[in-house]
Amino acid sequence: MKKIIYGNSNFRKVKINNDYLYIDKTDYIEKLEKLNDDFVIFLRPRRFGKSLFLSTLQYYYDENSADEFDDIFNDTYIGKNPTPLKSSFRILFFEFSGIDINGNREQLFEQFTFKIKMSISKYFSNYGYPHEYKDIEKINNPTSLMEYFFEKTKNDKIYLLIDEYDQFANAILAYSMNDFLEIVGKGGFVRSFYEVLKGATQTGVIQKMFITGVTPITLDSLSSGFNIVKHITYNEKFNAMAGFTQEEVNYSLEQSIFKVCESIDKEKLQDKLKTWYNGYLFNVQANKRIYNATLVNYFISEYDTKRCQMPIKMLDSNVASDYKAIMKLFNIGDSERNYKILEELIENGTVTGMLKDRYDLNQSFKEDDFITLIYSMGFITIQNEDFGEVLEFCIPNYVIKMLYFNYFAVELQQRNNLAISFDSRRPLIDLARGDLKPFKEQLNTSIKTLSNRDHYGFTEKHFQVITLALLSFADFYFIDSQPELDNKYPDILLIGRDKKVPNNYMFELKWKKEKDNYETIKKDGLKQVEEYKELDKVKSIPKLRSFLLIGSKDGVEFIEC
Repeated sequence: MKKIIYGNSNFRKVKINNDYLYIDKTDYIEKLEKLNDDFVIFLRPRRFGKSLFLSTLQYYYDENSADEFDDIFNDTYIGKNPTPLKSSFRILFFEFSGIDINGNREQLFEQFTFKIKMSISKYFSNYGYPHEYKDIEKINNPTSLMEYFFEKTKNDKIYLLIDEYDQFANAILAYSMNDFLEIVGKGGFVRSFYEVLKGATQTGVIQKMFITGVTPITLDSLSSGFNIVKHITYNEKFNAMAGFTQEEVNYSLEQSIFKVCESIDKEKLQDKLKTWYNGYLFNVQANKRIYNATLVNYFISEYDTKRCQMPIKMLDSNVASDYKAIMKLFNIGDSERNYKILEELIENGTVTGMLKDRYDLNQSFKEDDFITLIYSMGFITIQNEDFGEVLEFCIPNYVIKMLYFNYFAVELQQRNNLAISFDSRRPLIDLARGDLKPFKEQLNTSIKTLSNRDHYGFTEKHFQVITLALLSFADFYFIDSQPELDNKYPDILLIGRDKKVPNNYMFELKWKKEKDNYETIKKDGLKQVEEYKELDKVKSIPKLRSFLLIGSKDGVEFIEC
């Protein structure tokens, strides 16, 4: 079985010895060249494989890689169908994803400058420039560095690659909108940096450019000082340029897990991957939804091929940390409005809005700006077209859904000063072992506190969302929220992700208002639970305990059925 590409974004290393399972994306090189635009930007959420594609461009176009072109590209589409521009440029590569500033603008300036120096030094070294050109150490300003660089390289043909152009700016934005506007707005060092790049495209030094990133928020700094860039993010032709299609996932499984675990239920495993990682759409007319490539590779690399069992953790801790850090951006602009949008997503599963090409720095941060932001980060995706430019968005997959519930739980706790720890796993471990008391107490405290606050407008939907938010920290359960089972819908199913989990649960939730008749609610609820228990899909769940939960402003009653 070949190695899985996980945490490796160097195309040459992946291909030179043919040791890695590689999904060929090189046909997009040809598609990019057929565009009328030489300077493009391409946005996708984190961990979609953008850096590997950028590395592919680097080795394809670099004149220094011409001698080993056949060894690297021999079995790829572009290797068999090369374009006239192959191996014909010098590559200037900026990579900004590693900048760690923790909201400190001064550190950002220093590290941004350092990154530029390192890229320039590498360029001079790669293309045989004399040692004296390394006096860039004396220059400590991004704009001056680039002006110096382009003066020295004015006779070169450069293909400029920029990876994660917005990572540092988004990090600043999570802490301070004012600091963000200062660095990317007029006179800011980021905008000035791109203005110099634009000048180099006009003189012909930079002949082609490919920029990647996550969000379009920083694009205004490019559009004002750098309005030559073509935004291809929502272009249908490039929907699957990063990430994996269903066919590519199936191929990866056939070449890895299915080769070793021949007797497993392949269709069932494919369905699980689809539930966890699939769902992304980057053009409303595109016919293929896209998987997060890194998470698929993580799953394959962590799959227990000795026992043919699923990984213990379905979400890599590093990826989870990425998303949780990005969630700081949820407070940009009107945090209360943003919270209401998130609440609507969690309660109803969808939200409507329009995608923006960029964020206008001269305008306030509006609702569609926030929707575009969380769409760009991968927290929502296109479900379908509503009308005109208005789209309906949904949560793409189970991984993101659980992150939402985690975030929502913590927000509930902080906003309402709840004297409980929502992210405590202790009550959930006890629940798995069959002791419901700690979870009951935790849920009771939450419901009593929140339902008695007039501003919350409590409904059965709120009851369900809070229950799910508490349960979302039980990563040893697969949580189904109103799964469709023969056109009937249990509110919550908790199914152990490991056979060692002692108990599985089905919860049916009912909310009693003051005017409602308790006995009627109880009777109807118990009848529903008994109907669900007769479904074949429910019967097949081992060690299942079923409960009717009746909530009210006085707390929650658990009735085992």
